[in-house]
Amino acid sequence: MPQFQPVKPVRTHESIVHQIEEAIFRGDVAPGQRLPSERELVVQFGVSRASVREALRDLQSSGLLRSRPGDPSGGAEVQSFSSAVLSRSLTALVRLEGLRLHELVVFRMVVEGSATYLAALHRQDEHLRRIRKAHLAMRRLVGGDQKEFARVDAEFHQAIAEASGNQLLRVCNEVAPGLVMGLIGDELARSSDLRALHEQTCTRHARVLRMISKGDALEAAHLAKLYLAEYYGPYVSPNEAAELFELAHRVVGAF
Repeated sequence: MPQFQPVKPVRTHESIVHQIEEAIFRGDVAPGQRLPSERELVVQFGVSRASVREALRDLQSSGLLRSRPGDPSGGAEVQSFSSAVLSRSLTALVRLEGLRLHELVVFRMVVEGSATYLAALHRQDEHLRRIRKAHLAMRRLVGGDQKEFARVDAEFHQAIAEASGNQLLRVCNEVAPGLVMGLIGDELARSSDLRALHEQTCTRHARVLRMISKGDALEAAHLAKLYLAEYYGPYVSPNEAAELFELAHRVVGAF
């Protein structure tokens, strides 16, 4: 006979959350459209207004809904997906779980290695134009403000992720750099030789861009991971740095 485990009772507001989420995921309610008013939801679900409000608060916190108290135009509005939602969730995870820099760099290497590999296979002329434009902008900022340099650097990586043609990689790539920089951004800004750091970054990016242009997916992915290992290796322990370099030399898909 099978052995079943005790089940936990589902609270009312959790059931409401589940039904609304499913309606959104099925496309019954599209981004920009509104749910019925609180009063209508109370009637439809057959629950108290307090339960409906608690469910709506949860859905707002997750980024699925936006609600303005007293808005006469109707119920809560369904939101379009934004990488900011994922960023907030992952940032909370990093802070609550105390994730180490090494773990975040590994995550970024996996994401960027895969995105760069696919970019070399699928890039179009417009993708290459955007990647080159970001690289030239970085060149002009060498030795200047670190935050502005980092912003344009992120545009370079994002252009590569968009060239990959994979939306999930694109979204993850929007988030990953910010998580890493959140831990060591201040240390980079205090670097004794920002110009050298910027020049080295631009040189590395030029090599990655060249491999993407040539369509050499394996080498492009290898360089993307290797340069992350070199860039962040000094900020982790020797054993962790060794692991980063080992990961950098593995082929895509053998993570």
